[in-house]
Amino acid sequence: MTVLAELGAPELRRVVTLYRDVLRAHQEELNLLNVYPVPDGDTGTNMALTLESVSAELAGAPDSMADVCKAVAHGSLMGARGNSGVILSQILRGLADTFRELTVAGADDLSIGLRRASDAAYEAVMRPVEGTILTVVRAAAEAAEHMGSDLGAPSLLSVLERASEAARDAVLRTPELLPVLKDAGVVDAGGRGFSLLLDAFLEVVDGRPVPEPEAVHAPAAVERHLQGGGDADDVASLRYEVMYLLEADETTIPGFKDAWGSIGDSIVVVGGEGIWNCHIHTNEIGASIEAGIDAGKPVKIRVTDLFEQVEEEERWVLDHTTPSNPRDAAPSVAADDTGVVQVVAPADPTTTAVVAVGVGAGIRRLLRSLGVQAIVAGGQSMNPSTAQILEAVQACAAEAVIVIPNNKNIVPVARRVQELTDIRVEVVPTTAVLEGLAAMMSFDPDADIDTNVAAMDEAVSRVRSGEVTQAVKDSVVEIGPITKGQWIALDDTGVCAATKTASDAAIALVDRLVDDDSELVTLLVGTEARGAETARLEEHLKLAHPQVEVEVHDGGQPLYPYLIGVE
Repeated sequence: MTVLAELGAPELRRVVTLYRDVLRAHQEELNLLNVYPVPDGDTGTNMALTLESVSAELAGAPDSMADVCKAVAHGSLMGARGNSGVILSQILRGLADTFRELTVAGADDLSIGLRRASDAAYEAVMRPVEGTILTVVRAAAEAAEHMGSDLGAPSLLSVLERASEAARDAVLRTPELLPVLKDAGVVDAGGRGFSLLLDAFLEVVDGRPVPEPEAVHAPAAVERHLQGGGDADDVASLRYEVMYLLEADETTIPGFKDAWGSIGDSIVVVGGEGIWNCHIHTNEIGASIEAGIDAGKPVKIRVTDLFEQVEEEERWVLDHTTPSNPRDAAPSVAADDTGVVQVVAPADPTTTAVVAVGVGAGIRRLLRSLGVQAIVAGGQSMNPSTAQILEAVQACAAEAVIVIPNNKNIVPVARRVQELTDIRVEVVPTTAVLEGLAAMMSFDPDADIDTNVAAMDEAVSRVRSGEVTQAVKDSVVEIGPITKGQWIALDDTGVCAATKTASDAAIALVDRLVDDDSELVTLLVGTEARGAETARLEEHLKLAHPQVEVEVHDGGQPLYPYLIGVE
């Protein structure tokens, strides 16, 4: 291919879209590297979700540099996830703010953009720490500037090559700057994730392929780090991650930052023009939210228990050394979304245990919090085998086990387990995750299995559920013809709506499910959901169905941006 001398709007769009795909491909690698500031294994996920938000904004943007840059800046601000995602949003916004007034961007513009990105990233963090993504982006910016000052007029490709080389070298040096990385035997995950952005630029400019994901053997090192504990005053001792968008005047932000500075760490506040994306690690949830109320109006508040995420990472590690016989294993193994069994058994055996099928980190956390002892990753398009469900049943510490399949295709698979084990097993035939969550609200581990099955069946009977997904081909269904790419809503009768957007499909679905007797609507938000569309759906529920209580949870499920249940 011809090497590009400049980047126009179409090329910048390709860089961002490619970077999204690259982050998805490297997501697990980055998650396994993640030990700072908390070894919760979510850096890759958060960076990828941030780029999903940017890509969603880009999808509707015209092909001019100003419009593409506006979409990149707004999408990264509104969709930034986690500490790494918020810092990455500043890097992207620094580049976008540099390019937005141009028709095409050349070597000098890229150098200026990288410097602006580095400065913006440092300014966003209240207490910058070297050996992180900040160090790596600064190294790239300095290398690009050196090309311009010492070597005449460099080409776009030569600036990218120098910046990329400097970023890779800086990533390799991060353990020398941050002892926690050296102790764990890993490089910084966020810095590695940023270096992939420069690789995406190089593929678009020169056609060189992006590096394949590396095999990372971090879990054992992470386990050693976790077992080593930490200083009580260390950032890792802060239990909660609090994030929200803050609608506030710029004059209130210095005072807001000071308030947060007194109650936490890993503080990142980015934005402008009345809207700010705010991130903190803290032990004081209430105070962190009250500070936002004092400054303006916090919206889309998200609170994550970091200790729980670290425990999940520890279980992942243990899974890789679990004996072949589940009953000989310590009853705490982990799951990913590829069919691995996750067991979180109590110290003492219970009368009845529950095995559930589900996919998505948020869904797994919800199931565990309601008392599920074992989870088998699976759902629509990724049905687990009878052997995997049997393994989960045998790993439970209980006299009897109930299986909730949470998918109609998995019900017959689950029922086959009953004839393969001496343990008494009953199936509550849930066909959706929302039914499974409702069933668990009636579960009592100390009650006998018959009492539990009756109570859980009754709870399921009170739930109406549905889901939103995207049509993968043209077809004709109950409501008429649908085309590939349309968003479709499904309930127990089949496809009940086909629309242009996921939020339109979700609105049609809730209007169909909610009636005068409805009391509670539960939304499980998937990885493909756009923040603006979720907000629109919540606003519709508030206005159209004010009588119902609404609960919104981050389910983390793929393929289905919204799973909806009504009780």
